[in-house]
Amino acid sequence: MRGAVLSLALLAALLAACGRRDDGPVRVSVIGAGEAFAEARGVRLGAAAQLLRAATTEGLVGFDAEGRVVPALADRWIVTEGGQSYIFRLRNGEWPDGSAITGEDTVKALRRTIASLRGTALARDLAAIDEVRAMAGRVVEIRLEVPVPDFLDLLAQPELGLTWKGEGAGPMTFDRLDEVAVLEPIPPEARGLPAEEGWSERLRPLRVRFEPAAAAVARFDEGYADIVLGGTADTLPLVRTFGLSRGNLRLDPVIGLFGLVVTTRGGFLGDPANREAVAMAIDREALVAEFNLGGWQPTTRIVSPEVSDDLGTVGERWEGIEIAERQRAAASRVARWAFGRDQPLRLRIALPQTPGATIIFDRLRQDFAAIGVTAVRAEEGKPADLRLLDAVARYGRAAWFLNQLSCAAGRAVCSPEGDAAAEAALTAPDQATREGLLAEAEAEITAANGFIPFARPLRWSLVRGDITGFATNPWGLHPLLPLALAPR
Repeated sequence: MRGAVLSLALLAALLAACGRRDDGPVRVSVIGAGEAFAEARGVRLGAAAQLLRAATTEGLVGFDAEGRVVPALADRWIVTEGGQSYIFRLRNGEWPDGSAITGEDTVKALRRTIASLRGTALARDLAAIDEVRAMAGRVVEIRLEVPVPDFLDLLAQPELGLTWKGEGAGPMTFDRLDEVAVLEPIPPEARGLPAEEGWSERLRPLRVRFEPAAAAVARFDEGYADIVLGGTADTLPLVRTFGLSRGNLRLDPVIGLFGLVVTTRGGFLGDPANREAVAMAIDREALVAEFNLGGWQPTTRIVSPEVSDDLGTVGERWEGIEIAERQRAAASRVARWAFGRDQPLRLRIALPQTPGATIIFDRLRQDFAAIGVTAVRAEEGKPADLRLLDAVARYGRAAWFLNQLSCAAGRAVCSPEGDAAAEAALTAPDQATREGLLAEAEAEITAANGFIPFARPLRWSLVRGDITGFATNPWGLHPLLPLALAPR
């Protein structure tokens, strides 16, 4: 009898270890390497580093769990002069060193942050900023050269988090234990906000682990993680591998860029018509079908038709032409180029070493073979002709897509003509002219064939049924603070 009691006690202890107590920490596994800790202090942030930066370094505004803009360092704001003046009232808080958060200090921090982003696609998104100035003790104004309808969404990006003397002002504290981040919410009154009754009873400290996708999914499957964040198309097959319930899988309704960028400017890919041949050859419907995910649609467009300023004048490419006919046309271009050359045409493709990327490569290898091209998977860190680009839009406007593929972004073969049209759209006198210029820019960048789209990006999470504070959202960014606070 005593042995049976001990066995039951041991079983209860094991179950308690695997499950999360109501008053225990929320265990979060984020797909990403340990470099997230170092990256979180840099400029070019991966998805894991974005989470850590947003949790510890607020900007003027931030995102809530559903992707809506909410107060952060600024507790309120107004937009005047037709959308060209944003005036922010800062909360009555302190920087980590105990000094007051003032307008002057915030302006210095914001200018420094914007300057640090030079050379990135995000800097091009912020190009409309004309002036940043302090108006009074705790009032900051940002003036724009032209209205930017989604400007607050830009300011809420983790990269726009502001630091003072190298430290951010929350909303959470951070300690590191090996590869685990221990994060706890800072009490409202310590952040210059009104105290909340019952705050301490609502706290649920977070234990955030940054690890490879397979380890994160296995940890969730075994009951040692309550939530997994940072899933992408190239890691989605792991969910099926571990046999997890579809009830735990959450898909974000994101838009963005998912496809191949052309990184070689010479040889076969030096000609836009040859780059188009590669794009024509890909059977996107078959590629998407390999993932067996309902509702995921292929596309040949670089700008999502769901953006608010899409005129619809640029449609899907090669509509009404069967894939076999497209591949025959592409094969003809390959044959013309290869005529008289001794070596077969080989294209090196850079993809992550993940199950989903292997599915993509196998599909591309078949399609390329159909046109006389040998696809080779490039070794990590070695030169490649084509490279996978998987990026979620930060705001729902055509400009984001065009900026990502601009010559300034330096990601791929680009179109100076497309860049010029996109630049002209910034100062267009009216909306109709602006949208026309953006459509022209899309057409030029599409014709350059420097980017070969597959479909919209995929972003997924695994969430246990008892977890609150999580919601799918259009940006694929899931702030950690809501996960650490039980509902009122």
